[in-house]
Amino acid sequence: MINVLVVDDQPLIRAGLTALVNADPGLTVVGEAVDGNQAVSLAVTEKPDVIVMDIHMPRVSGITAARRIFSQVDPAPRILMLTTFDLDEYVYEALHAGASGFVLKETDPDRLLGAIHTVAKGDTLFAPTVTRRLIENYIQHNERAGAPSRRAELDSLTTRELEVLRLVGTGAGNNDIAHYLNISEGTVKTHLNRVMTKLDLTSRAQAVVIAYETGLVTPGTVPAKM
Repeated sequence: MINVLVVDDQPLIRAGLTALVNADPGLTVVGEAVDGNQAVSLAVTEKPDVIVMDIHMPRVSGITAARRIFSQVDPAPRILMLTTFDLDEYVYEALHAGASGFVLKETDPDRLLGAIHTVAKGDTLFAPTVTRRLIENYIQHNERAGAPSRRAELDSLTTRELEVLRLVGTGAGNNDIAHYLNISEGTVKTHLNRVMTKLDLTSRAQAVVIAYETGLVTPGTVPAKM
């Protein structure tokens, strides 16, 4: 059973999400929060597997709440953000904060339930190529991304770990990376886990963001031919 925390400041939306999630035999709602502060408190006490949380909330936003949750809850839950707009800075900030993905509020119920199951397994919501498109769109229109000084953050990585991170940043999946580097998929996962530990990352989407911000991958880069 996957335990889910629902967070939205609008009562009708929150009630609808709760009813929808509870109707899935593999999911159960362990709490409802009306804002970011309450989301953090419930995440600490209930330790949900997945948090479905609105990005735009008064007082404490979903992004701020996500950062607090990742710093206070261990093991960290998967966070699925709800948003009205699919290409705005808030989506980028959500990925940067460690969210596993996002869905539009207009998404149909089956797709939303599928998204919860997807992130619960540890996967990003969208294919890496879609995540990459979102990040490229943001970086190309915002000068604050990609600061050269962030490159120093990669100094702790081995040559192989850098290569794995670069390939993740281009949108390649574990199987493709394994084939390209002539190593096992399990070895790819081991390298990626080490990268995430060293860089204090909580999701694959966040690894993609770091690859771009450090200049390891640049907008327009295509996956290596596998």
